[in-house]
Amino acid sequence: MKNPITISLMLVSAIVLSACKTEKSNMKENHSIIQESLYLGQTPPGLFPELFAPNVVSINGRYESTISFSPDLKELYFDAHQEGEPFQIYFSKLDNGAWTPIKRANFTQGNRRQELHPFVRHDNERLYFTALDSTFKDEKIWYVTRLADSWSDAKMLSSPVNEDLAFFANPTKSGGLYYFNLSELKTYYAPNVDGQFSEVQKVEIERGHHAFISPNSDYLVVTDRSDQEDNRRDNDIYVYFRNVDGTWSKPINLGAKINSGFSEKTPTISPDGKYLFFGRDERATEPGLANIYWVSTEVITTLRSKQRRQ
Repeated sequence: MKNPITISLMLVSAIVLSACKTEKSNMKENHSIIQESLYLGQTPPGLFPELFAPNVVSINGRYESTISFSPDLKELYFDAHQEGEPFQIYFSKLDNGAWTPIKRANFTQGNRRQELHPFVRHDNERLYFTALDSTFKDEKIWYVTRLADSWSDAKMLSSPVNEDLAFFANPTKSGGLYYFNLSELKTYYAPNVDGQFSEVQKVEIERGHHAFISPNSDYLVVTDRSDQEDNRRDNDIYVYFRNVDGTWSKPINLGAKINSGFSEKTPTISPDGKYLFFGRDERATEPGLANIYWVSTEVITTLRSKQRRQ
């Protein structure tokens, strides 16, 4: 006959083991719920672009442009405007497995008429955006800093970046900024040195604007005039791959699967590197039709593999 103490120890062990299994099961279940909820719970696309979050983010009759996500994918930011109205930034957050209603950010609290191009830094502590009053006259890079449950007051970036007109500033993992110099119509890079951007460097690429750096800084996606057919005046998306010596490859058109007869614009890559997001301007077919699409970045890695074989 077993000792009562031995029986008690066996019961305690069984209870502890059961509790551990339950906790692990709950953790897996919670992780699964979070994974399913990412990207507003949308079904991930394959090799063909799909409309992102129709009637939630992509709304016919409204002009949507740039979209981005926080590094943990639990926050969504995008810019949009109605015809004839200024651009504004909107956001939603994943809270307890559900996305909050989309709201306007209003970072500058009315100090600037338009806000657009929101990008969260990779440490999740700062968000950069473009603010302006008048197009092609006063575009500057601004930022907000994360507080406990909100963002700080907006500040204009104190840096040579803003000595010219500048927009579309997106950060690298090291904290540097790629941006477009509107005054020179060139892409620039500002390295982060002890939290400052005291120097700027021209990015040696042939052409393109709205350049976005990939999470691993191994390629740039840009927008530029289509080269698919003669007499085309719409914009396409191109990719530049970083060479071993640090230079950039020739621009490669992403092809007819991505680039339509309309203008593709403002390409961005999700923080996990899985998806390419971009705007598509279809206002020629329907007033206000300019929505956001997404597609697997396999369309880019496939081009990289082809380039290496050449």
